[in-house]
Amino acid sequence: MMLEVKNLTKYYDISGGLMSRLSAGLKLLKAVDHIGFSVPEGKTFGLVGESGCGKSTTARLITRLIPATEGEVFFQGRDILRLPKREMRELRRHVQMIFQDPYASLNPRMRIIEVVGRPLSHFQGLKGRKRRDRAAELLDLVGLRPEQLDRYPHEFSGGQRQRIGIARALAAGPKLIIADEPVSSLDVSVQAQVLNLLKKLQRELKLSLIFISHDLNVVGYLADIVAVMYAGKIMEIAPVAQIFNAPLNPYTKALLASNPTVGSYMETVRSPLKGEVPLPVNPPSGCRLEPRCPIRVDRCKTIEPMLEEKRTLHRVACHEV
Repeated sequence: MMLEVKNLTKYYDISGGLMSRLSAGLKLLKAVDHIGFSVPEGKTFGLVGESGCGKSTTARLITRLIPATEGEVFFQGRDILRLPKREMRELRRHVQMIFQDPYASLNPRMRIIEVVGRPLSHFQGLKGRKRRDRAAELLDLVGLRPEQLDRYPHEFSGGQRQRIGIARALAAGPKLIIADEPVSSLDVSVQAQVLNLLKKLQRELKLSLIFISHDLNVVGYLADIVAVMYAGKIMEIAPVAQIFNAPLNPYTKALLASNPTVGSYMETVRSPLKGEVPLPVNPPSGCRLEPRCPIRVDRCKTIEPMLEEKRTLHRVACHEV
């Protein structure tokens, strides 16, 4: 496996803050709560769920942009979360991230040669003409022109900026790229271009990819394996065809049924989920979905379901499946 995540957890202490007062004195916000999954080498792992479910927090935990409360993240057998800073700096060349906002993720004062060139200098040791030539190659790889290296970010469209972000990630020579909703802020036509680019690069460079999105169609187009996340928990993991053709968890079914462009799934749930997603500071003591679940039983209120293999390569957290 390229990446193995075990028992990954992120709690925020909100004692004394506004959220603590709103949540009847509870002091922990459970953004990510003991999740686990594996990313095979050369495959695309899709992480999908509603806004606020913990997807982006998971990405930042894996890359150690924020510290984890608990858990292990093994990259090619090495636990990222416990590496000393010097070793972690070296490991960053192999694990790169593409951010959601192509406007905020690029320094407006830096020319593109500096944006793409810095990782070439830091990780590859390239300088001068060699650095510029390699930066030009990377721009060409993502569909931009080498002469654009001397421009500033404000001279590019949103789709072009995201291509620059992809080129910057590739400059380090990574084995794993984590793309955190990289097309959500782009126009639909531009989304298709960026998605096709990611798919092409993943295939040609044999990259492993974690693709995070709230859009099932996007995940279904790119991913080999899909994990469905809800309120800080993973509810279902399976190959993409099984998730789309034979979902098992009620939340996955509702998510598919609520997607107007996935017409064949509209009948899988006769009544959509009612109510609101629980606050991460006050989640149900049993199954997170229990207050909204159409097939809940008494034990769902008090006993949390674990991810269990119900079919070959298909794991589900549900007592009634």
